[in-house]
Amino acid sequence: MTALPQLAGNPMQDALNAAGIQAAHVENLWWLMFWVCTAVFVAVMVALLASVARARRAEQRDESRVSAAGERRLTRWVAGALAVSSVLLGVLFFASIFTDRALAQLPLADAVHIDVTGYQWWWEAKYDDATPSNVFTTANELHVPVGRPVLVTLRASDVIHSLWIPNLAGKKDLIPGRTSSLAFRADAPGVYRAQCAEFCGWQHANMALVVVAESSADYAKWLDAQRQPAADPASDLARRGRDVFEKGTCAMCHAINGTSANAARAPNLTHVASRRTLGAGVIPNTAEHRAAWVANAQAIKPGTNMPPQPLAPADFDALLAYVGTLQ
Repeated sequence: MTALPQLAGNPMQDALNAAGIQAAHVENLWWLMFWVCTAVFVAVMVALLASVARARRAEQRDESRVSAAGERRLTRWVAGALAVSSVLLGVLFFASIFTDRALAQLPLADAVHIDVTGYQWWWEAKYDDATPSNVFTTANELHVPVGRPVLVTLRASDVIHSLWIPNLAGKKDLIPGRTSSLAFRADAPGVYRAQCAEFCGWQHANMALVVVAESSADYAKWLDAQRQPAADPASDLARRGRDVFEKGTCAMCHAINGTSANAARAPNLTHVASRRTLGAGVIPNTAEHRAAWVANAQAIKPGTNMPPQPLAPADFDALLAYVGTLQ
């Protein structure tokens, strides 16, 4: 299993390093609970040690019974501890309510709308737009503008998944047959790692999603590039690779806009070479790793739906040359 530091760009995944207002609400609640629980734990340990020391002194003095005054004093201590505990539980209870309300109050004016569907074990993302021709589909990588709200509509294709972007938002389940939503806003640019947080099968741990928060200008450039069909290959080798793709088994599952390949059983590959990772975050997206993935994805991510590709060496090289042009 590939470790996180090997991912391209080493994206952050840290719930205590909030990069958005939603994650900040969750982080603040976590720290409140942490310090309250820490204080209670310390108080209980101090009381326990004091009780043990008192019992030893009483045993040494052969005091087998507690005096009436001592019993009343202990009763007051227990009652006081119970009262303080009740107050602290009330504080945590109301803090949770206020946090939940704060999470629901994110303004969604001019929000980016993205439909995210969870599959075993990858993510499909469709960027919605009022103009149908501007709608496009990508996979395993989200780009969002800094300072602008994002509304993600969540669906599951097969089993229950859960989307968690620790630096930007809390967890939200994706349940087959149901639609849910997750709203967040990135307030700091960066590359963040999201993860499926609901066990969904063999490769659950390798179901990551890269979230890129960037300036409005960079986001607009990315949008414009993603809305374009795949460029025509410039070399004979890449053109041969396109033929291999369209006429072989690749086109049975994948789509490349601008070609005859329009299947929807696997990630859309129109701009696959521009993504940071392959296999939903399992390996960096380099020429070497693309070759290994196409040759035998099962060796890298066992159980994935992509079978080994028994191509002739010339066809394999041509296919890789073409995939490398899908920027």
